[in-house]
Amino acid sequence: MNPFDPLQEALRVLCTEAEVLPATGQAVEDMVTPDLEEIYDRRAGGAATVEGVWERPNRRLYRTVRPIYRDEAHRLRYFVDGSAKTYFIGTVLEHDRSSPVQLSQVGAAMVYREDNGRIRLATDGLERTILLTLEKNQLSDELWTALESAVAGLRGFELCDSATNNDYADAMALRESRPRGAHRANWYMRTLEIALAQSTLRGPEDWLVLDGSLGNEFEDWHGGPLIGVAKTFRRDSRFELGSGPRSRTYNLYSLLKDLDENQRTAVFARKRKDGSNEGKILFWYVRIRPQRGLDYPLMGVVKVEIPNPGQEPIDSGQVDEISGWLVAERSVTPYGRDHRWHAHLYPIHIAERVIRGHFYSEIVLKAGVRWPFQVS
Repeated sequence: MNPFDPLQEALRVLCTEAEVLPATGQAVEDMVTPDLEEIYDRRAGGAATVEGVWERPNRRLYRTVRPIYRDEAHRLRYFVDGSAKTYFIGTVLEHDRSSPVQLSQVGAAMVYREDNGRIRLATDGLERTILLTLEKNQLSDELWTALESAVAGLRGFELCDSATNNDYADAMALRESRPRGAHRANWYMRTLEIALAQSTLRGPEDWLVLDGSLGNEFEDWHGGPLIGVAKTFRRDSRFELGSGPRSRTYNLYSLLKDLDENQRTAVFARKRKDGSNEGKILFWYVRIRPQRGLDYPLMGVVKVEIPNPGQEPIDSGQVDEISGWLVAERSVTPYGRDHRWHAHLYPIHIAERVIRGHFYSEIVLKAGVRWPFQVS
């Protein structure tokens, strides 16, 4: 059975209502650059400059933590990650306008870790969609309406406009059509991750780890305990600490170069560029792997974010505890499987493998998506 058969009517609409130039080789994967986590951190992170320390009673810039393993305290139970793969399958021509036609497999998975360490898919922990993506502003209203009718009611399929609601591409000021389509799929992936995090019912001591930074939608979070963990993050951050003659200013590199293994930084507060909502998201950095043997000083460091709707400084003991849980997660690593292995949390890696395991292979896609050249 061809899993892409439901899309044949939409492809037929494109061929009958406009001219289509199929991609050579039927499908070509479109990649996104630079790293998506860094793009999202820039978008969600607000102002680049932060001021002061947002924890009590610790006031030191660096603080050593001890690993807290699962047999002592098993708090990190749920882990969410997503994946998106986008393929360019052709170009549609309509009068003097054109749009790339792209097909994306997008999904997110939540896994649950049991007391014995076994990791399984959480209940209702899988979301997957196939997107047919074009630039709506490059098509006539008649053609777009016909496409909507062809895709409407297809379970697991969705028509997507790459020109709008595309936060990743907008954050980079991207104008090229195909990169915008790939970034649109990744933004859709992020919305699936957030939906999973928001819909899960958990116990009061069961923490959820979301891959990447926390968006503004978590500023007034009142759900279960949750942190976002970013393997890569914005590099333009500045930290203004203290006042008077003893004040110090750090950029990200000067802050992290002296961060040793099993250490965390002090806690800082995110604020929006207009200065509002300061303290609703708090963040700090943890070195989970030593610098020796790594290619770059920022490798082995993760950025941790936590909702703080009350906008009060966080207890230093809680930050030490969370950091200790994360340091203990470094024990198993997907070395060689991912260039970000040095900052990976293994359960997050498993969640990504779960969703990728539910994607159709490129061979299946190329065999299943064929333009209906013979139009009756």
